[in-house]
Amino acid sequence: QVQLVESGGGLVQPGGSLRLSCAASGSIFTINDMGWYRQAPGKERELVAAITSGGTANYGDSVKGRFTISRDNAKHTVYLQMNSLKPEDTAVYYCYAERAITTFGEMNDHWGQGTQVTVSS
Repeated sequence: QVQLVESGGGLVQPGGSLRLSCAASGSIFTINDMGWYRQAPGKERELVAAITSGGTANYGDSVKGRFTISRDNAKHTVYLQMNSLKPEDTAVYYCYAERAITTFGEMNDHWGQGTQVTVSS
């Protein structure tokens, strides 16, 4: 069983920074893509950033130039450095692991429980 545990959310003032972490645990052999989505109240879930196992990153248009995604494959962990935060970044941020392969040969997608990020003065 693969589990994703997020950390690092909280309350920050506009212009501030936060760093989210998401660690995958379980009998993991490898994970293909990892990344973050977010969902604000009354809005659809949107892609924030994604990164392949080789380190190629992709960002949503609203966060380009402000957010940076990275990952540590040995630790099965993905990070999201968020700078120059705006009130419109307020949302629940969800981590995901796409095509995670266990040592038993099972492959599935997995989601974290979500972490709240609130940008407000």
